[in-house]
Amino acid sequence: MVRKATLTDIDQLSNLFDQYRVFYRKASDLEAAKQFLTARIERNESIIYVACNKEETLTGFVQLYPLFSSTRMQRLWILNDLFVAKAYRRQGYSIALIDAAKRLCKESGSCGMFLETEKANVEGKHLYPKTGFQLDESHYYYFWDC
Repeated sequence: MVRKATLTDIDQLSNLFDQYRVFYRKASDLEAAKQFLTARIERNESIIYVACNKEETLTGFVQLYPLFSSTRMQRLWILNDLFVAKAYRRQGYSIALIDAAKRLCKESGSCGMFLETEKANVEGKHLYPKTGFQLDESHYYYFWDC
Protein backbone atom coordinates (compact mmCIF):
# COMPACT_ATOMS: atom_id res chain seq x y z
CA MET A 1 0.00 0.00 0.00
CA VAL A 2 1.19 3.51 -0.81
CA ARG A 3 -0.13 6.66 0.84
CA LYS A 4 0.88 10.25 1.49
CA ALA A 5 3.15 10.63 4.51
CA THR A 6 1.98 12.51 7.59
CA LEU A 7 3.70 13.63 10.77
CA THR A 8 2.57 10.41 12.46
CA ASP A 9 5.00 8.60 10.13
CA ILE A 10 7.98 10.74 11.08
CA ASP A 11 9.84 8.21 13.24
CA GLN A 12 9.75 5.36 10.72
CA LEU A 13 10.17 7.73 7.78
CA SER A 14 13.20 9.40 9.36
CA ASN A 15 14.83 6.02 9.83
CA LEU A 16 14.32 5.19 6.14
CA PHE A 17 15.53 8.65 5.13
CA ASP A 18 18.66 8.21 7.24
CA GLN A 19 19.35 4.85 5.53
CA TYR A 20 18.86 6.56 2.17
CA ARG A 21 21.42 9.24 3.02
CA VAL A 22 23.89 6.62 4.24
CA PHE A 23 23.42 4.81 0.90
CA TYR A 24 24.68 8.02 -0.73
CA ARG A 25 27.69 8.14 1.61
CA LYS A 26 26.40 10.78 4.01
CA ALA A 27 26.94 10.50 7.75
CA SER A 28 24.03 9.07 9.69
CA ASP A 29 22.09 11.78 11.55
CA LEU A 30 18.68 10.57 12.60
CA GLU A 31 17.76 13.70 14.55
CA ALA A 32 18.57 15.98 11.60
CA ALA A 33 16.56 13.66 9.34
CA LYS A 34 13.54 14.04 11.65
CA GLN A 35 13.87 17.81 11.65
CA PHE A 36 14.32 17.99 7.88
CA LEU A 37 11.33 15.80 7.07
CA THR A 38 9.11 17.42 9.70
CA ALA A 39 9.81 20.82 8.15
CA ARG A 40 9.05 19.58 4.62
CA ILE A 41 5.70 18.14 5.74
CA GLU A 42 4.68 21.05 7.98
CA ARG A 43 5.55 23.66 5.35
CA ASN A 44 4.08 21.68 2.44
CA GLU A 45 7.40 22.04 0.62
CA SER A 46 7.44 18.51 -0.76
CA ILE A 47 5.15 15.58 -1.33
CA ILE A 48 6.25 12.37 0.34
CA TYR A 49 4.60 9.04 -0.33
CA VAL A 50 5.33 6.01 1.83
CA ALA A 51 4.94 2.34 1.05
CA CYS A 52 3.97 -0.01 3.85
CA ASN A 53 3.44 -3.72 4.27
CA LYS A 54 0.43 -5.49 5.82
CA GLU A 55 1.78 -4.83 9.30
CA GLU A 56 1.90 -1.05 8.54
CA THR A 57 5.70 -1.06 8.66
CA LEU A 58 7.08 1.57 6.30
CA THR A 59 9.10 -0.18 3.61
CA GLY A 60 10.10 2.79 1.45
CA PHE A 61 9.37 6.34 0.39
CA VAL A 62 9.51 8.74 -2.52
CA GLN A 63 9.88 12.51 -2.12
CA LEU A 64 8.99 14.99 -4.83
CA TYR A 65 9.55 18.73 -5.05
CA PRO A 66 7.55 21.11 -7.25
CA LEU A 67 9.23 23.17 -9.95
CA PHE A 68 8.03 25.02 -13.02
CA SER A 69 9.11 24.71 -16.62
CA SER A 70 9.34 28.11 -18.28
CA THR A 71 9.54 26.66 -21.78
CA ARG A 72 6.50 24.45 -21.23
CA MET A 73 4.79 26.98 -18.94
CA GLN A 74 3.65 24.21 -16.60
CA ARG A 75 4.41 22.66 -13.25
CA LEU A 76 7.16 20.06 -13.25
CA TRP A 77 8.14 17.68 -10.44
CA ILE A 78 11.55 16.45 -9.45
CA LEU A 79 11.58 12.96 -8.04
CA ASN A 80 14.36 13.79 -5.63
CA ASP A 81 14.44 10.76 -3.34
CA LEU A 82 13.37 7.15 -3.79
CA PHE A 83 14.33 4.48 -1.30
CA VAL A 84 13.15 1.02 -0.29
CA ALA A 85 14.71 -0.69 2.74
CA LYS A 86 16.98 -3.55 1.76
CA ALA A 87 14.74 -6.22 3.30
CA TYR A 88 11.82 -5.12 1.09
CA ARG A 89 13.51 -4.69 -2.28
CA ARG A 90 12.35 -6.60 -5.36
CA GLN A 91 8.81 -6.83 -3.99
CA GLY A 92 7.25 -4.07 -6.11
CA TYR A 93 7.46 -1.22 -3.60
CA SER A 94 9.66 0.98 -5.84
CA ILE A 95 7.26 0.61 -8.76
CA ALA A 96 4.27 1.37 -6.52
CA LEU A 97 6.00 4.52 -5.24
CA ILE A 98 6.84 5.66 -8.78
CA ASP A 99 3.24 5.00 -9.81
CA ALA A 100 2.06 7.27 -6.96
CA ALA A 101 4.46 9.96 -8.22
CA LYS A 102 3.04 9.59 -11.73
CA ARG A 103 -0.51 10.02 -10.38
CA LEU A 104 0.59 13.20 -8.60
CA CYS A 105 1.96 14.54 -11.88
CA LYS A 106 -1.29 13.84 -13.71
CA GLU A 107 -3.54 15.12 -10.91
CA SER A 108 -1.54 18.35 -10.56
CA GLY A 109 -1.66 19.05 -14.30
CA SER A 110 2.09 18.98 -14.62
CA CYS A 111 4.08 18.30 -17.76
CA GLY A 112 6.03 15.50 -16.10
CA MET A 113 8.84 14.76 -13.70
CA PHE A 114 12.54 14.14 -13.83
CA LEU A 115 15.15 12.55 -11.65
CA GLU A 116 18.84 12.01 -11.44
CA THR A 117 20.81 9.11 -10.05
CA GLU A 118 24.43 8.22 -9.74
CA LYS A 119 25.98 6.34 -12.62
CA ALA A 120 26.93 3.64 -10.12
CA ASN A 121 23.28 3.05 -9.10
CA VAL A 122 22.80 -0.22 -10.99
CA GLU A 123 19.34 -0.89 -9.53
CA GLY A 124 18.10 2.56 -10.51
CA LYS A 125 19.48 2.26 -14.04
CA HIS A 126 17.31 -0.85 -14.47
CA LEU A 127 14.27 0.40 -12.58
CA TYR A 128 13.73 3.80 -14.17
CA PRO A 129 13.49 2.71 -17.84
CA LYS A 130 11.24 -0.16 -16.70
CA THR A 131 8.82 2.43 -15.26
CA GLY A 132 8.74 4.64 -18.34
CA PHE A 133 11.59 7.08 -17.67
CA GLN A 134 13.84 7.86 -20.62
CA LEU A 135 17.52 8.67 -20.28
CA ASP A 136 18.11 12.24 -21.45
CA GLU A 137 21.37 12.20 -23.35
CA SER A 138 20.84 15.59 -25.00
CA HIS A 139 21.51 17.79 -21.95
CA TYR A 140 24.43 18.44 -19.66
CA TYR A 141 23.88 18.54 -15.94
CA TYR A 142 25.73 21.28 -14.07
CA PHE A 143 25.86 22.03 -10.38
CA TRP A 144 27.08 25.05 -8.43
CA ASP A 145 27.98 24.46 -4.79
CA CYS A 146 28.01 27.41 -2.39
